[in-house]
Amino acid sequence: MPLLRALLLLLASAALVSATPADDAALALFQAKKYPEARAAFEQIAAASPDQAAAHYYLGVLATRRGDTDEAVAQLERATTLAPANSLYFAELGGAYGSAAQAAGLFSKLGWAKKCREALEKSVALDPANLAARNGLVTFYQQAPGIAGGGMDKAYAEAAEIRQRDPRLGTTILAQLYVVDKKYDEAFALLNELLKTSPDNYVALFCVGRTAAQTGQRIDYGEKCLRRCLELTPAPG
Repeated sequence: MPLLRALLLLLASAALVSATPADDAALALFQAKKYPEARAAFEQIAAASPDQAAAHYYLGVLATRRGDTDEAVAQLERATTLAPANSLYFAELGGAYGSAAQAAGLFSKLGWAKKCREALEKSVALDPANLAARNGLVTFYQQAPGIAGGGMDKAYAEAAEIRQRDPRLGTTILAQLYVVDKKYDEAFALLNELLKTSPDNYVALFCVGRTAAQTGQRIDYGEKCLRRCLELTPAPG
């Protein structure tokens, strides 16, 4: 789930409540994108304080970043065991399970997929405002077979929940679901509605361009929106 992983990595720096200079130094390395150094620092913290959930969380995030899914799962399972009420940790674990499902053989995919769904649903139950986890569920419900708990009806329902909390984000997610369902007119209508109230919304403009490219429809309009994106600075995060 590349999109989910990207969203969660944007939130990662908020997860560590610094208690020592070592914690501060490790977090600073992570925020500076000095990932090998950050990994070494968090490994030292985890070795000295094995029950510090945040250290295991960051080691899991770093493992995900470098594509080591087995290590990511192990570290994030440890983090969620130590901090069973942390929504962000369960969301990241769900992303790791999703990666494991994608890489697994045919007979293992279902088990990993169910773990992914359960972790993401747990994350949302712990914090209904965790939109990254909700977006992960949209992706899961869209892609997973019904036997694993997937279904487009569930994806639409989750997108509606996101839209209630963040109209702009929810609109772009819902538009993408319409594209998947080949409801292209509905997708463009949603994005145009958003652009009427926010004509320089970078994400909406980009989504129009992406939708045009995906569908082969309204190509000139999509190109115009993408050219406008080039003139704008993306919103932080």
